[in-house]
Amino acid sequence: MLHGKIVLITGAASGIGAETARLLAASGAIPIITGRRLDKLEQMASSLTSTYGCYKLDVTNFDEIVAVMNQVTQDYGRIDVLLNNAGYGVFEHFADAPVERFAEMMDTNYMGIVRCSKAVLPIMQRQGGGHIINVASMAGKLSTAKSSGYAATKHAVLGLTNAMRTELAPMNIVVSAINPGPIDTPFLHTADPEGTYANNVRGYMLTPERVAKAIVQMIKRRTPEVDLPLSASVGIKLYGLFPRLADRIAGRWLNRK
Repeated sequence: MLHGKIVLITGAASGIGAETARLLAASGAIPIITGRRLDKLEQMASSLTSTYGCYKLDVTNFDEIVAVMNQVTQDYGRIDVLLNNAGYGVFEHFADAPVERFAEMMDTNYMGIVRCSKAVLPIMQRQGGGHIINVASMAGKLSTAKSSGYAATKHAVLGLTNAMRTELAPMNIVVSAINPGPIDTPFLHTADPEGTYANNVRGYMLTPERVAKAIVQMIKRRTPEVDLPLSASVGIKLYGLFPRLADRIAGRWLNRK
């Protein structure tokens, strides 16, 4: 089912992008790893056990994205799956965060997905279909203190994904979202340099391997959406139904940044 599939991954030098590439390679797929730093990509690529592609790609540069997508298609014949994984966050209070930080996160986390999806769309149309997976976040469903900028980008990603799913279905292009909670990756070192949040959520933090396995299953089953972990998903649904009660009961538990 995965054998020979060409899977282009953004932000693949570390974290869940890198782990997903390893699992795909071990399953017979051909991961195309991309990122801003070619040296880090090449270092990560040394852990891959089968055929792979490696390209420098900055998701904020549309011309570069188009060029890379076209080169990958020329080199490998097609792009079966696009995994929009590149992104970052900074956890800080709304009052303290500069306006530029909101714009920069939106440019990478949201507009990066828009650019990559726009670039791959004509390729998938020509080949008769494909699969676009957007890495969103539980923060895209429930915003908490010190995450206004980051959560806004992920809300935008989920809104985009839901609209794309309906629009692209007639083209035989599946569009999915995966919404993980906190993950033990370098992402948290950027978002929370002091480690306060990581320490507070250590008991239910996801591993990159768990998220990567869910992504691989999503590719196999063409699942529209997955929330991780399940307990957080249930909690978010209850929060949507009873927000005032949830604020009183769970407010302190949710605001751990």
